[in-house]
Amino acid sequence: MHKPLALTLACALVLSACGWRDSRLNPTNWFGSSAPVEAAATENGNPLMPQESNARGIFAKKPPKDKSVLISQVSGLQIERTTSGAIIHATGIAARQGAFKVELRRAEQSEEGVLAYDFRIVYPDEPTITGSEFSRTLHAARTLSNQDLQEIRVVRVNGAENARESRR
Repeated sequence: MHKPLALTLACALVLSACGWRDSRLNPTNWFGSSAPVEAAATENGNPLMPQESNARGIFAKKPPKDKSVLISQVSGLQIERTTSGAIIHATGIAARQGAFKVELRRAEQSEEGVLAYDFRIVYPDEPTITGSEFSRTLHAARTLSNQDLQEIRVVRVNGAENARESRR
């Protein structure tokens, strides 16, 4: 056992004395040295996010159909200030039980100084009972940064039958 260990150590010492640093066997020399390269500017500014393209592969799935609808009623809206911005808490009442995928989605049409969100939910495919108002109550929240709130005077949450808004 001592002879193989001594032989290995002797080989290591001999190889370290050779020109190992400039050898092609040295893994640190396989790719050469690095050189500075100018980064390409991207539109969205985040190089880690993939670029959107319309090109789709032949095995790619079709994007899922959006089955979400506006919640029946928006019953409450509360905006809580934080050190980094604000949190929007919205409470809504669905038309029937079983709603899921609760989301506050940015409304497409918005006025100047108004930040509008649609309170959207998805109902199950099979029919469900109406149930009590308590069992149909849903909550959603969304965070906003101080930059998002700079020029905003009104925050509005839209439902199918009504909308709630909060002013500064």
